[in-house]
Amino acid sequence: MGARQGLRRGHAVAASTCPFLAFAVLLALPALAAGDTHYYTFNVQMTNVTRLCVTKSIPTVNGQFPGPKLVVREGDRLVVKVHNHINYNVSFHWHGVRQLRNGWADGPSYITQCPIQGGQSYVYDFTITGQRGTLWWHAHFSWLRVHLYGPLVILPKRGEGYPFPRPYKEVPILFGEWFNGDTEAIINQALQTGGGPNVSDAYTFNGLPGPTYNCSAQDTYKLKVKPGRTYMLRLINSALNDELFFGIANHTLTVVEADANYVKPFTVQTLVISPGQTMNVLLTTLPNPSSPAYAMAISPYTNSQGTFDNTTAAAVLEYSPTPPAAARSLPLPSLPLYNDTGAVTNFSRNFRSLASAEYPALVPMAVDRHVLFTVGLGTDPCPSNQTCQGPNGTKFAASINNNSFFRPRTALLEAHYRRRYAGVLLANFPTTPPHPFNYTGTPPNNTFVMHGTRVVPLAFNTSVELVLQGTSIQGAESHPLHLHGYDYYVVGQGFGNFDPVNDPPKYNLADPVERNTISVPTAGWVALRFFADNPGVWLMHCHFDVHLSWGLSMAWLVNDGPLPNQKMLPPPSDLPKC
Repeated sequence: MGARQGLRRGHAVAASTCPFLAFAVLLALPALAAGDTHYYTFNVQMTNVTRLCVTKSIPTVNGQFPGPKLVVREGDRLVVKVHNHINYNVSFHWHGVRQLRNGWADGPSYITQCPIQGGQSYVYDFTITGQRGTLWWHAHFSWLRVHLYGPLVILPKRGEGYPFPRPYKEVPILFGEWFNGDTEAIINQALQTGGGPNVSDAYTFNGLPGPTYNCSAQDTYKLKVKPGRTYMLRLINSALNDELFFGIANHTLTVVEADANYVKPFTVQTLVISPGQTMNVLLTTLPNPSSPAYAMAISPYTNSQGTFDNTTAAAVLEYSPTPPAAARSLPLPSLPLYNDTGAVTNFSRNFRSLASAEYPALVPMAVDRHVLFTVGLGTDPCPSNQTCQGPNGTKFAASINNNSFFRPRTALLEAHYRRRYAGVLLANFPTTPPHPFNYTGTPPNNTFVMHGTRVVPLAFNTSVELVLQGTSIQGAESHPLHLHGYDYYVVGQGFGNFDPVNDPPKYNLADPVERNTISVPTAGWVALRFFADNPGVWLMHCHFDVHLSWGLSMAWLVNDGPLPNQKMLPPPSDLPKC
């Protein structure tokens, strides 16, 4: 895969030969587990790629689009050396990896590190602790992740199986977006004019748009399968700005995992997956297929009042050894309409943790901190010297509790570690809406947002209940919220305004799903619980990159605990400088 992998159990072998050396290795690498060590090299370089009969030069990892697949086991150590050979700053996020005490490897630019500048390098060195399943990696600077992304497959520990029958084969499928234009120019122009950015020209399966688009029949993803076998599809929504419906004509899908957490299996014909989310689904192929091939398809789910890419991408499920039939059109699976919130709600209600002895649901029962965040769009006034293309001549913005995130001049994690907060961050992020209103009703007259680099400080191991409340400002739509450094339990959700008296008694505290990315329902709310047991500074943001660019993010500052294994690790020597 264009990547180096080496030193199988290198550290374990070296350490075991001498107790003093073992102690030294443990001192140097406190997070090191007794797993294997995998070395990869990421050369970030410009590569010519052609889609939809348009050839353009895009940033890639090792010349691959999408990028290389990383495969590790639970307990393994991953060492990724990144060399930046392009003119853009870049950093990489290992989406969903807990990064215990090791925020230096988390990746979001200006949060846990300064970006890697052109001509510079940085080594991401981390251990996968207590996690197994499908995650992914992507760039975390501006909109570069539109091309810089790939799967991160975490297999169970050796000798441990899945809590379901082992599939015949496992296949990662990444859903993406393709823009004919330069995505950096697109978002920069939108931020300048204040309007909504141009939308994508196609959706993709593993980087390929497929036959529903002009000039793309040759760029079709084909999954070759045998009759009567069970395949595990490792689904990843790496699209930039779109939640997606997915289905396979004449086939059903059994969901067994979400965001690298096992769930009670449930079977559907269509699923919906938000940007940032991953899902493992079992596909049992037909024992006697009536056709040699069937169409797989993705299409958008949105309630946006703006423009969006309302196209459908297709790929092919191809049976073998069935003899190929003459070329003919494959009927697409029946997917819901783009604004079918009911279908999304019905699907989302199915998710439950296993909550078994082996995979318990450790839900916080008592809550130390109750936090209510409004999540949605807003506006900024138009500068006096220009004309703006946002709502009523303003500029689009986005916020949490009316605070639109302002990018700091240096990384927040380093400022926290060195206790140099002045001029970098303020620890006064509002934990309740500063101006309460009917959040899902008629919007207030004043929709201007505040700007700042603010964090919510938390004492180590605080139990937090976070209610994310959608708003109708500039139109109600869902927002996929991703929390770095943590998984959380989704204990409740509903439509309208959250009711702090009548809604909590309906929470599911027995087997709620555990995720790292959840969509706040359109004109609704979702309640999450987690223990703040991972010290550091952790970004939480909307995984629609357009909303992230408009400021829909904030950070949690989790302080060290009293014990040595509850404190942040020191920064690596090659940490990039701003």
